[in-house]
Amino acid sequence: MTATSFNPIQMQQNPITANNQPLALKQGQVFHGTIKKLYPDQMAEIQVGNQKFIAKLEVPLKTGDAHFFQVTGTDPQTELKVVTGPMTQGTSPSQQINQLLETMNLPKTAEMQQILGHFMKEQLPISKEQLLQAEMWLKALPEGVSKVDALQTIQKMIELKMPMTNDVFQALISGQKTSGMATIMENFASLLARDTVLPEHLKQNLMQQVQAIAKPFEVETGSVVLARILESLTNNAATTSEKMQALTTLKESGIVPNQATLQNWSSMNDAKASQQIQVAGQVVQTIIATKPENAGQLIEQLKSWTANQNFLTNDQKQQINQLMDRFNQLPVTKQTLEIFAKQIQDHLLKAFTQNTSDHLFTQDAKGLSVKDHLLSLLKQEVASPLQNEALMRNLVKNSIDSPQPFIQQIVSQADALVQNSMDSKAMQHAMKTVLKNLGISYEATLGNKSADLQMIAHQLKPQLHTLLQETNMTPQLKEAAEMLMTRMNGMQLSSGENGHQHQLIMQVPLEFFGKKMDATLQWNGRMKDDGKIDANYARVLFYLQMASMQETVIDMQVQNRVVTVTVFNENSEIQSLAEPLKSALKIGLAEKNYQLSGVFMKQFDKGQTAKTSPVVEQREEQSGVDIRV
Repeated sequence: MTATSFNPIQMQQNPITANNQPLALKQGQVFHGTIKKLYPDQMAEIQVGNQKFIAKLEVPLKTGDAHFFQVTGTDPQTELKVVTGPMTQGTSPSQQINQLLETMNLPKTAEMQQILGHFMKEQLPISKEQLLQAEMWLKALPEGVSKVDALQTIQKMIELKMPMTNDVFQALISGQKTSGMATIMENFASLLARDTVLPEHLKQNLMQQVQAIAKPFEVETGSVVLARILESLTNNAATTSEKMQALTTLKESGIVPNQATLQNWSSMNDAKASQQIQVAGQVVQTIIATKPENAGQLIEQLKSWTANQNFLTNDQKQQINQLMDRFNQLPVTKQTLEIFAKQIQDHLLKAFTQNTSDHLFTQDAKGLSVKDHLLSLLKQEVASPLQNEALMRNLVKNSIDSPQPFIQQIVSQADALVQNSMDSKAMQHAMKTVLKNLGISYEATLGNKSADLQMIAHQLKPQLHTLLQETNMTPQLKEAAEMLMTRMNGMQLSSGENGHQHQLIMQVPLEFFGKKMDATLQWNGRMKDDGKIDANYARVLFYLQMASMQETVIDMQVQNRVVTVTVFNENSEIQSLAEPLKSALKIGLAEKNYQLSGVFMKQFDKGQTAKTSPVVEQREEQSGVDIRV
């Protein structure tokens, strides 16, 4: 079973032509309507779909008749020309369509007839130019795209008044697919790696971003490698050879200066002190920069920072407070401040090194991770989170490339620890990491005054824009970049709003420990009057392409904070896999003030289209197991 695309989720949405959205007619458009009432001066009430409006007719007509009309004027009033004869008992829709084709001098192709039939059924106006463009698209559809999908895409373009360009059409078609993103990314990465003509800086920036997307846990692996290397450097039981290998790896990765030695590697941080202490390195520098007469104020700052640091255990906080108490009993001089700074640095290095494994996927109140604190204690300058991530990826690369068995062992241990730490937070982290690095909606982010422009510039989509402006590029790489850009634009265009109803579509190429998968999320919800999302009601579909379970669709419906989950999969054995997870799901939802109603296991049916659920088009559930909670 393969579902290549999805239909929009219907959540009590009104169609575009609903009474609350007046039908906007433009000159030259053609539509199918019925005459409801006649008035003097050849004025008539016309019904199109759910809407009625008053227009002037060129010739008198009869009430109740249905025709194709063409708009001949809109100012000061709508004027209509009758294009086809009335729909009588003996007239079929195809006869009216053929009459329309002759009257408007349109090609009598199967594609044109299919387009007119679709728009006649949907009761939507369309112009001659749009008809000709739509016919051209239907004649040259990409492989794997059905005419039904294409017609729905064209309908959306017209309803939402999108430009009728090939770029928009291809983007929307691509954005509706639930698979293939990982393959597109892999193809682009492969061509980019082999490229020999691009400017080196552009190629390297793109390669780094592709790597960040392909390996969402590499930074966490690097954090563990860093912690293990620091443990070896501070461990008296470690051999001198192991310590030298560890120090060399830190030097090669740019984490400590090249002139660092086993005696001074931890005391070469000469970064400037910050007025506001955030990372651990600023704690040390603030102590060194403090004048003796300001020691009392310094201690208050340190106590406040320590108390609010959630990466430190209570025992570790107590040890640091004891250091401060002992310092208070000494005469405050420049020398005692330097000794105190070294003691605090050693304690913080040891504490954050020990705590790395327990906080791989969490951040503190300032949005900083354990690795940010560790690096601030080692680096000469306090770097941004983006720079620290680059350091971690570089550390992993250098460690993997190291010929030293001791360093190789550290990498293997780090990989195993990260893999064993996989939980819901890890999955959430992976999704956020990939979406952030893709930069699908970076255009909208640019309008935010508080946006981190450096972070945005490193995202993949803006870099693809830069790449596509490059004249010195192979045709194969350009085609791969355009395909990737089209897929990302399609997600944006497929997302949107209709009144209070909002739809969001995201496709995330994920890779976990050598296993690749496509994950597509389709969210439908509504906005409250204050512009915020109404968390009480939503419909979320997850389309997953997994190596072991193959295609899986999860349909989650939220009604008044009551959650119902339906899992669609061909494998009848997933009930036994799901049973142990049910309690955890119920508890997790309860923590967020949601109630789990039930979990339902269904199989796909290769038969008729499901009328009760739009989960996968051309499919309905055949059999299944209901798990009631």
